[in-house]
Amino acid sequence: MSQPSSVKIDEIEAISNASHSDPFSILGLHRVNVNGKQTFSVRVFRPDAKAVTVIPERGKTSSMTRISDSGFFEATFPRRRKPFRYQLEIEPHQGESYQIIDPYQFGPQISDFDLQLWGEGNHHHAYRWMGAHLREVEGTEGVHFVVAAPEAERVSVVGSFNGWDGRVHPMRCHPAQGIWEIFLPHLAPGDYYKFEIKPKNKKGLILKSDPYGFWCELRPGTASRVWKSSHKWSDDKWMEQRSDLQAHNRPLSVYEIHPGSWRRKTDQEPGFLNYRELADQLIPYLGEMGYTHVELMPVAEHPYDPSWGYQITGYFAVTSRYGTPDDFKYFVNRCHKAGIGVIVDWVPAHFTKDDHGLRMFDGTALYEHADPRQGEHTDWGTNIFNYGRLEVINFLVSNAIWWFEEYHIDGLRVDAVASMLYLDYSRQEHEWVPNRHGGRENLEAIHFLQTFNKVVHDYFPGVLTIAEESTSWQGVTKPIEEGGLGFDYKWNMGWMNDTLAYMSKDPIYRKYHQGQLTFSMIYAFSEKFILPFSHDEVVHMKQSMLSKMPGDDWQKFANLRLLYTYMYGHPGKKLLFMGGEFGQWGEWNHEHSIDWHLLQWETHQGVRLLVRDLNELYRKEPAMHQLDETWEGFEWLDMSDADNCIISFARAAENPEDFLIFVFNFTPTVLHHYKIGVPKAVKYETILNSDSRYYWGSNAGIPVVKAADEGWSGKPAHISITLPPLAGLILKPR
Repeated sequence: MSQPSSVKIDEIEAISNASHSDPFSILGLHRVNVNGKQTFSVRVFRPDAKAVTVIPERGKTSSMTRISDSGFFEATFPRRRKPFRYQLEIEPHQGESYQIIDPYQFGPQISDFDLQLWGEGNHHHAYRWMGAHLREVEGTEGVHFVVAAPEAERVSVVGSFNGWDGRVHPMRCHPAQGIWEIFLPHLAPGDYYKFEIKPKNKKGLILKSDPYGFWCELRPGTASRVWKSSHKWSDDKWMEQRSDLQAHNRPLSVYEIHPGSWRRKTDQEPGFLNYRELADQLIPYLGEMGYTHVELMPVAEHPYDPSWGYQITGYFAVTSRYGTPDDFKYFVNRCHKAGIGVIVDWVPAHFTKDDHGLRMFDGTALYEHADPRQGEHTDWGTNIFNYGRLEVINFLVSNAIWWFEEYHIDGLRVDAVASMLYLDYSRQEHEWVPNRHGGRENLEAIHFLQTFNKVVHDYFPGVLTIAEESTSWQGVTKPIEEGGLGFDYKWNMGWMNDTLAYMSKDPIYRKYHQGQLTFSMIYAFSEKFILPFSHDEVVHMKQSMLSKMPGDDWQKFANLRLLYTYMYGHPGKKLLFMGGEFGQWGEWNHEHSIDWHLLQWETHQGVRLLVRDLNELYRKEPAMHQLDETWEGFEWLDMSDADNCIISFARAAENPEDFLIFVFNFTPTVLHHYKIGVPKAVKYETILNSDSRYYWGSNAGIPVVKAADEGWSGKPAHISITLPPLAGLILKPR
């Protein structure tokens, strides 16, 4: 100790070794008693300083006394009777002197209301004050940092602005909520930072990126960055109409993409398109192809490219791989102005174990379960969120709201919902912990999903929440008040699995498996479904959509066109992963573009043109989308002709006079004079034939057929038509 001080030696030592849990009680301006008189003292800890001078807002400067060799300085002001503002002039051991505003002269910046909502687990907008926010406090501009770390002994903000030294800027604690904060003047957008955490009763320090950080350093860097948006939205028309455009009786055709591999630049590595370039190239393509929505695989920050974004470290940060947050806003804004909705994959089920992320955040299991039987996904090598903690509820619900509020997105597709609902998901008997009733349902996760859906729809009527749920859980899309989870849609994984299993069989065997096609109609209206052919079906040796199809090349392409026509005819909204729309041969590989070069061949162009025309019909024809969720919009015409592998059905619109006939031949045999019962004895026009020469088919079939006024198969009239090989027909009454 170099000089006596008004501060006790043990407290100076605690400040010096960065173990003091309440640095604001020591540092900054304080009223002190000197020789029986009340006065003021300024205390500063600057280990990088050779000397420090206090520069009051008014009055004379005062050189500070070095109290300890570690860098604790103090200056007293015996003539001062009122608090005052001041700056500090730092003379470093090396380099030029500089002036700073002492952050320890600013009081708490978090409102009592925010702390109350946080403590209740009901803060839906925690991102408005958690994390790093540019603020002006008492005329001073800087950044306000807030982080939750209830089991920390000390938390500091570190960055290039303080030499990454956790002793320089320890934070103020609100112990009842475990919240830490500090306002640091002088910082600016783009500054790098992390939180240095000293856990209670543990040795060592933890260095974490900001859970609520809005921008991150480009991988492999792991720091958070201060962000200030300058984006101006111009999508008012879309936002005003969104509820109507996304209503359940409207078409929903989704193009699923991985932004890093939809298309790449060939003159650089890794060659990612940034969000603005993606907008310039993708949006015209979506418009040409007739999609209503684009779905992005996760664009939240993630450290590992091969995770495809599903193992996240920065839930509030769009990945810097493809640009800045404003670049992403530009992309969404452009989509909306082109009439295209944006859906983002969201991963509230689990998170990566990377050291700079959420795992063991304050030295304890803050976001995850401590028990590995509850807190670890052994299949994915990740941690599972503990939905019973208020920190997790505040974090995830706020994150969902943030995507809609900050980025104007139109839907969240929630990944891995099945893994959230079941405590024994992918576990052996001894590897899981039953709920309080002894069951396998994750009651906290169920409550979280219901809360998420209620809050999101309360704030943003008309947005979509979509569950990727692969089991027979009842009520995924039922209203919460009826005991459901409250999602708008559920991916129909059963339909997808059965259909692909059927289509992968040689047509000679399909007659023995007709039930795989017809079974879906038993439960087709038990939930509000999306029919997905997603990225999961074209990776890990599952083969591409085209390669799954049996037969020679002609039959493969014909089968794929038949499959897509059947998909668009079947009740349910539509989703197709990139590359599938033109019949890519190879599995999807995230390390390079999809195989655009294949479009030089008529075979692949034929598939693309079919998908384009299916989207056009799907949007144009009310019978293909208005009554997706009820039997009123569907009627079997014939489901029993397994020997010929033929099924036919009618789809109706809200106006029952507006209907379409769908007929599918799942064999390579052309059938002439095939009778099908129909609702009316009128002329029927073929408005789409997947075997058309236009799509590189054999062009069998006839464009118009007149129904005979003679009953057939329980219907008052019938048509006699030529069924093309491996083809789907869509007929419309004239």
